[in-house]
Amino acid sequence: MRVKCVVCDTLGQIDDDSPMAKKLRNRPIHTYMCDECHTRITHKTEERLATGMFRVYKTSPLLDKEF
Repeated sequence: MRVKCVVCDTLGQIDDDSPMAKKLRNRPIHTYMCDECHTRITHKTEERLATGMFRVYKTSPLLDKEF
């Protein structure tokens, strides 16, 4: 299966029977990211987390309210 990275637009090839190919075929919301971009983003995120200035907001205060 031919795939295109959403970040750098490089074309790649993945096995038609792989779980990633099945996700991409059956759920269009899933996107493909090449290994280089995935590694780069992971590394940069870990660096930001190490500074202590990076906050991860897991829930919104608006979502916690019951209507």
